[in-house]
Amino acid sequence: MKVSAFTFIKNGQVLGYPFLQSIKSVLPIVDEFVINVGESEDDTLALIESISSAKIRIIYSKWNDSMQDRGFVYGQQKMIAQYNCTGDWAFYVEGDEVYHENDLEKIRESMKVNLNDQNVEALVFDFIHFYGNSNSYINSPGWYRSEARIIRNSVRSYAPDGLFWLVLDSNKEGRYPKARHTGAICYHYGWVRSEEQMNLKSKKVKKYWGENYEKIDYSQMDQSIIEEFKGTHPEIIKNWLPKESGIFKTNANYKLTKKQKKHQLMIKLEKFFGIELSKKHYKLIR
Repeated sequence: MKVSAFTFIKNGQVLGYPFLQSIKSVLPIVDEFVINVGESEDDTLALIESISSAKIRIIYSKWNDSMQDRGFVYGQQKMIAQYNCTGDWAFYVEGDEVYHENDLEKIRESMKVNLNDQNVEALVFDFIHFYGNSNSYINSPGWYRSEARIIRNSVRSYAPDGLFWLVLDSNKEGRYPKARHTGAICYHYGWVRSEEQMNLKSKKVKKYWGENYEKIDYSQMDQSIIEEFKGTHPEIIKNWLPKESGIFKTNANYKLTKKQKKHQLMIKLEKFFGIELSKKHYKLIR
C-alpha cells in the first residue's frame, strides 16, 4: 500500500496557518506528501523547504485571481495537488488541520483494511472545531462534525470548492463518495488564530467566493454551542497554541442570526430524536 498526502497553501505564514504542524503531523504514516505552494507574499515556501523529509514533493502554482465564483479556485488548487499524487490513497490535509499522534496507527490501519474493498471510495474523520482558544470548541449541526479527508486515488473525483469531493460516475453529474469511518479525529485550529490574522485572511480570500469582506469578531457567536475541550491536543501543535485558560466567552448581548436560531432548533431535534443533523459530504457504508 502506498499513501499520498497532499495540500495547497498560499501566504500560510502571514495568515496564521499552523501549516508546518499540519504537514508534520501525518508525515510518519504517508509515503509522499505533495504540497502545492501558491505564489506568496511571505516565507511560506522557505518554511516548507526547511522541513527535512524526502517524502515532501513541492509543486508551484499561481492562482487565477479572476476565478471568483463560490471558491472554485480552492477546488482548482486542491486538485492540482491531488492529481500529482501517486499513492493508492490520497490524504487531504488542510493547512489548519492537525492529527493526533495517538491516532496515526488507527488511520494507517483503516487505509490498509479497506485497500482491497473497491466499494470504499473515501475515509471519514470526526472533527473538533476549536473556537476562540484551545480550550473551547463548537458543537453544532451548523459546523460539520465529520468529513471525508482520504479518497481512493483511482476514483474519478473532483472538489468544487476545496472542502469536499464529488465522484463522477458519468461526465454529467457528481455524487458524494461512499465511505467508512477511520475512528480518528481531525483537530481543526483555524478559528484559534488571532482575530487580526483571521480578518486578514478574510480580506484576502473573500473575493474568491464572490463575497464582500465583513469584519470578524470572535465574540459574536452563540455561547450555547461552545463547549469545553477536555481531551489532549496533538503534541506537535502545543507550542503554537495561544496560552489562555478557561472556556471562551462571547458577547452576552449578542443577538443570534436567523441561521443560528435554525441551528438551535436542529440541536433540540437532535436531542429529542437521538439523531445527528450536520451536513454530510459522503455516504457512509458498512
